[in-house]
Amino acid sequence: MPISKIEKLRNILLRKIGKGNINYAIPDLWNAWDYQGQEMKKLPSHELLVNPYRFFSSVIDQYILPNKLKNKDYLKSLSQVKGRKLSKDEQGGDWVRKSVLYSTMIRTSSAWDHDRSFSLDINNFDNLKETGTFVKMLALLPLLKKMGVDTLYLLPISRFSLKDKKGELGSPYGVASFFELDPNLKEEMTGDLMSLEEEFQALVEACHMIDMRVVIDIIPRTNAVENDLIKEHPDWFYWIKADESKNFRVPFVKSLENTISPEPKYMQEVYACEDVKRHINMFQFDPKTQDPDLYSKIKKDSKDIIEDIEKHFNLKIAPAFSDHINDVQPPWTDVTFFRMFLDHPKETRKYLEKNNTPPYILFDTIKSNLFPGDKPNIELWDTLKNIIPYYQKTYGIDGARIDMGHALPQDLLHLILTEARKVDKDFAFIAEELNPDNAEKAKKAGYNIIIGNGFWMEPRIWEKKLHKFIYGAPEIALPMFACSETHDTARIAGRDGGRTLARMTTVLNMMLPNLVPFINSGQEVYEIQPMNTGIDCTNDDKFKLPANDLFYGKLALFDKYAIHYLNHDRWELADHLDGVKNIRNSWLEQITDLACYEPLYFNEFDSPAIGVSYFNKNTGKCLLVVANSNVYSDIHCHSDLHKLREKANNYNNFGKLLYSTYEFGRDYHDFSPDGKIYFQLGAGEVKIIEF
Repeated sequence: MPISKIEKLRNILLRKIGKGNINYAIPDLWNAWDYQGQEMKKLPSHELLVNPYRFFSSVIDQYILPNKLKNKDYLKSLSQVKGRKLSKDEQGGDWVRKSVLYSTMIRTSSAWDHDRSFSLDINNFDNLKETGTFVKMLALLPLLKKMGVDTLYLLPISRFSLKDKKGELGSPYGVASFFELDPNLKEEMTGDLMSLEEEFQALVEACHMIDMRVVIDIIPRTNAVENDLIKEHPDWFYWIKADESKNFRVPFVKSLENTISPEPKYMQEVYACEDVKRHINMFQFDPKTQDPDLYSKIKKDSKDIIEDIEKHFNLKIAPAFSDHINDVQPPWTDVTFFRMFLDHPKETRKYLEKNNTPPYILFDTIKSNLFPGDKPNIELWDTLKNIIPYYQKTYGIDGARIDMGHALPQDLLHLILTEARKVDKDFAFIAEELNPDNAEKAKKAGYNIIIGNGFWMEPRIWEKKLHKFIYGAPEIALPMFACSETHDTARIAGRDGGRTLARMTTVLNMMLPNLVPFINSGQEVYEIQPMNTGIDCTNDDKFKLPANDLFYGKLALFDKYAIHYLNHDRWELADHLDGVKNIRNSWLEQITDLACYEPLYFNEFDSPAIGVSYFNKNTGKCLLVVANSNVYSDIHCHSDLHKLREKANNYNNFGKLLYSTYEFGRDYHDFSPDGKIYFQLGAGEVKIIEF
């Protein structure tokens, strides 16, 4: 077989070691695999000075390549590499239900001020990049494996537009090309000896060699207001007059409440609203439809098609906005919606005042799963259904999250899922479905798991939302993410309860029924600054950091930002998870089998304690996982084990404390003759007991 991309990368770095005698600092967390380079110096800041070429080639040589097997193509999915066979009752992609996911935005997760100039530079003093790259992400893989992570979930990595960009760098969700990678993720250390595409291939190969899967984010519902598809397909988009674009705003329906779903029952009222009529009248037919000959001439000669359309047609792409009626969010100025249908929705076209109304963006036209037309935009659909197969065949990815997939036409969604599973029958799909009530619908559509509402429920310990989330999860039709934060929400360590709450939820999430552990980049070092303030945030969340911090007021989704890898107790959560992952792995079959699950309830009224238990049908062993959701005070509580004991046929009163937040493992004797077990739990403590 030809040399792998990860080996090619290793060879390039090895040849350039002589150029690495420079001031290149990394956080010590990037050395979770115990690099001992001859030049390495430990700094008082807890950074390490290394030769970058030797450091990154060594992580490949010493940590990744020893796992490489002969005659294996690691640019296929891990299921294909391993020859995983599906059981009769298993849907392809169900491996994700047993995974631990780590969400990463490459440019942030692997960013660092390497030359210690107190700025995050695109090119530093040594002409090296300080924002993140695919190559630098390799250094974090040992840390992720230590934490039990086996699936790397990548926020968008496609080339995005800088037109009307948000922040310093722009949003990766403003995709300009589905089939090109973000050039900012290219590593300067390799220069022109390796392409950007090869570097991503090397990262995927490395992940597969250490039994880690790779999942990407795709955004088939929207595109950047400046994107590669506009030139050939202006009719796939919505247009307004350029000289009126400064007046564009989301229409407001005074007679309806704020932020309500665009259900058919509201549509007559929506279309009767004068502000909606004003809004619809702003829209125009696309330039190609208006004057095909002029457009053909402009397209042929144009170097900037957006600028020339505005100059000759006085037209501009209309920005996107929320599909919820009266949502308080302003327009999303950097992205726009695709025209999924070439006609107006069947349900609401009767409300239009003109028969020849141009295509327009409104709560119904952009919610095409609820309001389809009669004429699917087949050519567009063909483009969208081929995105994932391209990444499968080129990079060997294992799964994808479909951004707002539930709002796509059902037939298009079916095409996207079907085409991917033609390439890899074990390809996993994550639904961006936040409402657990819609899990059954997502399951029927072919998804393996949903995001769910854990990010909202888990932090609300005082309202007992964490209790409701955990005890209610087994009733949901699909597994949900067990997460206390995402890239769109406030940070769990920045909420009331701080690091104690963050540690408790992160550890507990590893051991819950019908829930898939999900760790957001930075969560492991108690990051307090959100990456975005999109969901469940306040205006103050953007300013959680001290005013003298380099990243004060910055949001990683849009700005130059590096995770605070030097935080106090930065190793704490990784060390906790290092122990918990072994328990999880030994009980994984039971944790992911609801037939082996039994909830633990506590006899104390309104107890802050939460408990789950599992039993092994073959051995009769039982596992108890209990937590104190009070992050400020100790509690004493007890639980009746009769149901669990009967199911497991286990009446033993001798156990082992396998894990505790505050103490080492020991024998556990706190059982009573009448079948109860007693706990003393510190503030935010988690205990795991086996008997």
